[in-house]
Amino acid sequence: MARQAEAEWNGDLKGGRGRVKLGSGAYEGQYSFTSRFESGSGANPEELVGAALAGCYSMALANSLAQAGFIATSVHSSAAVHLGKDDTGFLITLIELTVRAAVPNVDAAVFQQHVEKTNVGCIIKRALAAVPTVTVKATLI
Repeated sequence: MARQAEAEWNGDLKGGRGRVKLGSGAYEGQYSFTSRFESGSGANPEELVGAALAGCYSMALANSLAQAGFIATSVHSSAAVHLGKDDTGFLITLIELTVRAAVPNVDAAVFQQHVEKTNVGCIIKRALAAVPTVTVKATLI
């Protein structure tokens, strides 16, 4: 199975503009230098990475819990993707994933076991293995 996405950039780095589009058609939008490196409107690749990680993690954690007989009422994940710079250029230096889950009849220790299992098995988290630090703060509510 292959999932598709596309992007096009027109112009130079600071004055140019681009568009990103998901193959499913669920999202299409513009991005620019200001939306990526400043506070301009539009999308940016880093927040799309964050959305992919948050979506994957929420689904994987809910699945792990369900396989053990605990059906989550909700699993909400948010990702803060940090850009930094080293001697070769810009890079993602840190991703902070925050998870809040409502899961009836599960205790905190069992919940944390499923969080750790998901840390190892989440597809997008595994794909991001080159990121120096990916932290996960999970709270059972």
